[in-house]
Amino acid sequence: PVVLVIDARGMTRGIAPLILGFQAFDPQIRIAGVILNQLGGARHEAKLRAVIAHYTGVPVLGAVQHDERMAIAERHLGLVPSNEAQAARAIVAEIAARIAAQVDLDALLGVARSAQGQTTFSEAGGEKKTWSVPGFRGSALRLGIARDAAFGFYYPGDLEALREAGAELVPFDALRDRRLPDVDALFIGGGFPETQMEALAANAGLRAAVRSAIEAGMPAYAECGGLMYLARSIQWNGRRAEMAGVLPADIVMHARPVGRGYVHLRETGRGPWPARPAGAPALIRAHEFHYSSVENLAPGLEFAYDVERGHGIDGRHDGIVYKNLLASYAHLRDVAGHHWAARFAEFARRCTTTETHA
Repeated sequence: PVVLVIDARGMTRGIAPLILGFQAFDPQIRIAGVILNQLGGARHEAKLRAVIAHYTGVPVLGAVQHDERMAIAERHLGLVPSNEAQAARAIVAEIAARIAAQVDLDALLGVARSAQGQTTFSEAGGEKKTWSVPGFRGSALRLGIARDAAFGFYYPGDLEALREAGAELVPFDALRDRRLPDVDALFIGGGFPETQMEALAANAGLRAAVRSAIEAGMPAYAECGGLMYLARSIQWNGRRAEMAGVLPADIVMHARPVGRGYVHLRETGRGPWPARPAGAPALIRAHEFHYSSVENLAPGLEFAYDVERGHGIDGRHDGIVYKNLLASYAHLRDVAGHHWAARFAEFARRCTTTETHA
């Protein structure tokens, strides 16, 4: 069953052909109800309910009035993430209360329960497939992960996959922690380092610690915001701030997106991680969303990926390889056929084992 949520601003009788069009477009899909959104008031709601009842017979499960108090702040890259919004929990609770008062939640749950032929994805079920690394689950790999106002874009599924691959996730704050925790490897994910660049620059102790660790061979993976942090500097709105200085490049922010959308990557074979699992597709499907570009890139660097669709670093390559670091604009997903989390964890474990034996 499908529930349509319709932005009904300025609509009256026109809502009927819209709903009828959805019903006729694919008769195999059951339109189980509609939720009217952005309504102008009680009179507007009454008119729409009458039209829908007369022409379509589709149940109206809720009617939500336009309310500025339900707005979520946005900026140049979209929504302000919850790791930056101090009042995020209060805002979500306020929105939840207003939705609950205007949507028939019992009816909505009833629609959900009516679904037939559901597929359950679970750890124990056969639907979720994981790539296990032989002999990798012996002891935990301590993986430092940046979690703060600058770096908060992580997929929960990827973090679960890292734990399944034997990694203990150890958070650190790139804005406040003066040194790295005791870890074997680093993961610096996406985020908005440009909005925190003065604070990141002021934390010279951690920048130096990150640089020293990677220069000494610590395995590291950086995505988008993490790549920006590992460069020499970030320039934005006429301001410039020093970053970790691991990568021989500078980051420049632009008013329009440089890379946005789905990307197709093909591995070059020069990446540091183990070869992909046997039978895995050669093409990696990921996504990018960045308003920044990499400038003054030193010549002779190696790349883990050729870009067949998308922009990446320079329109042709992504995934800068430097010592045991892989830094890219692409956001990977730990999905069937690729399983980057296990590959990175295995690589980090190999490096750690080699250092211990040495």
